[in-house]
Amino acid sequence: MLNEFRDFIARGNVMDMAVGIIIGAAFTAIVTSLVGDLINPIIALFTGGIDFSGWFYALDGESYASLASAQEAGAPVFAIGNFIMAVINFLIVAFVVFMLVKTVNRIKEATAKEAEDAGTEAETPKGPTELEVLLEIRDALKTN
Repeated sequence: MLNEFRDFIARGNVMDMAVGIIIGAAFTAIVTSLVGDLINPIIALFTGGIDFSGWFYALDGESYASLASAQEAGAPVFAIGNFIMAVINFLIVAFVVFMLVKTVNRIKEATAKEAEDAGTEAETPKGPTELEVLLEIRDALKTN
């Protein structure tokens, strides 16, 4: 079982996946900061100072000054602002992943086309030209 586990881990795609997960976690922190520190203040500027992270609804009917104070009091809350931030984070990550996949596909297509073109040129045998064949036929007819 230990040998099977070692073989599983040693596969290239497992290591690639691990690297992808680590980079993804770091990228998530960057996107969270981008949304929380840059995008939300711009949105708040256009919406009259509304801060999404402060949008919440306390289900116990009480009024709380902030989401943190409601959570500290143990009140059940709908954290609408946190949900909106998560949706914005998702859209940004999805867009970046889309652009990344699009770029990788474009590179793969270009590489495949170059390889195909190189293969076509290499496979085309160099033979006599049409003129050379006609001259050869003429010479053969003259000798007969």
